[in-house]
Amino acid sequence: MSSFGSAYRISTFGESHCKAVGVIVDGVPPGLPISEDDIQVQLSRRRPGQSDLTTPRDEKDKVTILSGVEKGYTLGTPLAMTVANQDQRPHDYGEMDFYPRPSHADWTYLQKYGVKASSGGGRASARETIGRVAAAGVAEKFLRLTHGVEVVAFVASIGNVSMEPMAAYPCEEGQDEEKQEAKWLAKWHEWWRVLKTVTRGDVDKNEVRCPDDKVAGRMRERIVKARDAHDSIGGTVVCAIRNVPAGLGEPCFDKLEAKLAHAMMSIPATKGFEIGSGYAGTDIPGHVHNDPFVLREGGRLGTVTNFSGGVQGGISNGEDIYFKVAFKPAATIGQAQATATYEGEAGMLAAKGRHDPSVLPRAVPIVEAMASLVIMDALLQQLGRQGARALLPEDSNIPGVLTGKPPRGGQTEAEVVTTIVTQADGPHKVETVRP
Repeated sequence: MSSFGSAYRISTFGESHCKAVGVIVDGVPPGLPISEDDIQVQLSRRRPGQSDLTTPRDEKDKVTILSGVEKGYTLGTPLAMTVANQDQRPHDYGEMDFYPRPSHADWTYLQKYGVKASSGGGRASARETIGRVAAAGVAEKFLRLTHGVEVVAFVASIGNVSMEPMAAYPCEEGQDEEKQEAKWLAKWHEWWRVLKTVTRGDVDKNEVRCPDDKVAGRMRERIVKARDAHDSIGGTVVCAIRNVPAGLGEPCFDKLEAKLAHAMMSIPATKGFEIGSGYAGTDIPGHVHNDPFVLREGGRLGTVTNFSGGVQGGISNGEDIYFKVAFKPAATIGQAQATATYEGEAGMLAAKGRHDPSVLPRAVPIVEAMASLVIMDALLQQLGRQGARALLPEDSNIPGVLTGKPPRGGQTEAEVVTTIVTQADGPHKVETVRP
């Protein structure tokens, strides 16, 4: 369907070559200061024609708020926004009317509906994501103002050019096994440091949107090589979400990582999703992969490591959430390809029109948008639950075993067992309470 979310629900509309695309947002909290400028920032990062690495389609993607906002504040009523499609060229697709383009949605949409959009990708086009990014602009501001949430995504790989420092877990037996493991773990701590500190300013320093300038230069070369060959290349986007409060996520079927996976895999051209250690975690033994808890400044629990990616049991644990999304090479390429007509006659098809040699640089704000929508929806659901709980009279008789609080006062004293856990960044004291 064209709707996403529960407490914060969006419905997008429009095709790639119709008059306009947009979104209706329901569940917007009232009284939020918002303007078209707040929303335009991310739309401008998403828009085409930004550099010679993206499609030259010239769209300004200026957003117009139609309803739900008055005198600069949200009313709590449905918020509607539109963006005009100005640089339409449906005639670029004339020769493709009778060919299902390889790896496009032409064939599958025709099978589903019996009709299809005659130009561009219709609803399967990345133009549809404009509504998502606009809706996320509102969500982002609420998350930032109320909880200081930061969402930063970046291009981590293009083809086989990658900035990720991780290596396979060392499993060779020998006297230096602990040294190998410590060296390996240090790489993960460096990766977590990057995820904790990277900013959108760092990401936007170059047109590839990779915060590592040296790697970005090699990525650019790889994209240019594909572009000059009238070809395309895929890659991965990594996203970090910081300052997410613990407790978000709805077990069992709406776990936070499941909603994130749903959101990311709904983005055009996505082919894979992994959270935390992801597939790399399959090589790591449990005693290393488990994230020990430790008391942080301010009195809250945190974890020494973060292989979980900020989510445990489908619920946020207060640590940084991070995940990776795989994007395939753009299906539209300028090379002639052997294919068949809808009637099954063999033929050659060379795509005209404008396309991205790699979708990755423009995918970054879309990934951030979908992440913001998931967190916003989960937060509003949790706030509703907490509000309902707060209406009940305080009950001091709830057993401590249900609240995680050890016996106090006249009850049996608890034994505090102290354990020192050594990790790559030094020793950490872990205290275990045993009643």
